[in-house]
Amino acid sequence: MLKHLPNAMTCGNLLCGCFGIVQVYAGNLPLAAGLIFAAALLDFGDGFVARLVNAQSAIGKELDSLADCVTFGVLPAFIIFSLLGAFTEGFETLSLQGDYLPYVAFSLAVFSALRLAKFNVDTRQSDSFIGVPTPANALAVAAFPLMIAYGQPGADLVQQPWFLVGYSLVMSYLLVAELPLMAFKFKTFAWADNQIKYIFLVLSTLLLLFLQFAGLPLIILLYILFSLVFKK
Repeated sequence: MLKHLPNAMTCGNLLCGCFGIVQVYAGNLPLAAGLIFAAALLDFGDGFVARLVNAQSAIGKELDSLADCVTFGVLPAFIIFSLLGAFTEGFETLSLQGDYLPYVAFSLAVFSALRLAKFNVDTRQSDSFIGVPTPANALAVAAFPLMIAYGQPGADLVQQPWFLVGYSLVMSYLLVAELPLMAFKFKTFAWADNQIKYIFLVLSTLLLLFLQFAGLPLIILLYILFSLVFKK
């Protein structure tokens, strides 16, 4: 039975994505964002459990990518689509004959799918990432409705159409860009071997403590900058 647990967790990740899309349509963006966080925990845990019970498989890898495409690609795109819709005709009444602006958000879904497909066939990404991982983008987007709901710093910014469109286009590029980024796989826990990673984790913790949800997009930005500045 234990050998089926990793795939069951991956399916839980997929269900979080499906339920999240329903919540976006219902207008409950904070709950949709919360489901991304829950899915991220399942996404991290399924690989850990698979190694623990020696249940890694090709099917599990493909299932993981399919689930991630929905939860970390389609759902974030719907969240930004809904936020942009608030500045046009409203989410429920948008149509292809109406304002096209919110549909820019779906570039995130398309490029997330491309990112995941590339990851599955790219042998260079065993010890590092090339392009921003889809969960990183999803967590940044999940912070937007929570910042708005709780009136946190930056809430006004993430409600601006120019910011949301710009974020969608820039992040779509970064998902598939040939950018070598850090992977948090510790071969040892020695300070000398991992000092950049430890410094990043400490700074990330401080950002979360002082800025809460508003710290998440800054952590993703910090992750990209650290990877580019301290690349070997």
